[in-house]
Amino acid sequence: MKFFLCVIGMVIIIEGLPYFVFPEKIKSIISSIIKTPNNTLRRLGLFLMLTGLFLVYLGKN
Repeated sequence: MKFFLCVIGMVIIIEGLPYFVFPEKIKSIISSIIKTPNNTLRRLGLFLMLTGLFLVYLGKN
């Protein structure tokens, strides 16, 4: 459980870093995400989840 909390903490740090360092760029990225079709976002999300699953698999073996 301690390891899991450390991993979640690191993810939150990495996710928050761009908002802290580049707030103006993040706003433009978010506005372009709003214009992106839902199917494209779903495909991107699926790709990211599968990539994460693959990395977890590699890390466990």
